[in-house]
Amino acid sequence: MPRFSIVLEYDGTPFVGWQRQAEGVSVQGALEAAIHKFSGDRVGVRGAGRTDAGVHALHQVAHFDLSREWQPSRVQDAMNFHLRPHPVAVLSCAAVPDTFDARFSAVERRYLYRILTRRAPPILERNRVWWMTSALDCAAMADAARVLIGHHDFTTFRATQCQSASPVKTLEQFDVVRAGDEIHCTVVARSFLHNQVRSMVGSLKHVGEGKWSKADLVSALAARDRTACGTVAPPAGLYLADVKYPEAI
Repeated sequence: MPRFSIVLEYDGTPFVGWQRQAEGVSVQGALEAAIHKFSGDRVGVRGAGRTDAGVHALHQVAHFDLSREWQPSRVQDAMNFHLRPHPVAVLSCAAVPDTFDARFSAVERRYLYRILTRRAPPILERNRVWWMTSALDCAAMADAARVLIGHHDFTTFRATQCQSASPVKTLEQFDVVRAGDEIHCTVVARSFLHNQVRSMVGSLKHVGEGKWSKADLVSALAARDRTACGTVAPPAGLYLADVKYPEAI
């Protein structure tokens, strides 16, 4: 059976998340329904990242198998046609070897978290940023974020329902920079725990407000205790920004 990979962007606001669920519309379910409409195949679509309800994607990757050969461009166009009116777009499609797995073949995932700091509420960016009216010390947040880089036990920043076999992960990058009225947090690792990015960003928000020091963040990490975590940032500001593989797809 021929295997195809697709690159997607989507607005996560109306979805119950990536993963198919008994109630509500999921990104995975919308993709599988679109594939069935044009091909007649009932397939399972595997994604590189299981984004939560309300989380967006700039570059999600997924794969699926079809019962016969198709031109990748036709697959892309047919899926985009049948995905309407869902806020999901297939940016590209490629034929890949049957050894390719969107989830397990990935060697790097990059997440972006956007915080908007201004008095006026977001209108065009509603449900796409974490809005707060108070100023944040971006430099202090950037300095504190560096303690999270490296190989650590991230139990403190792990959701209680996380199904990962181990709380130990390696963060390759954690940048916090100002972009106009926004603060952008970019986090890179091979894989992440459930709610890890939102938990870390929420804790860094306390640093930006002056409620926590860098030492407090160090202590929270060392505690390896979920109760030591600060605020969990809301899903609206989080984006799966990129997924990388050993070879371009």
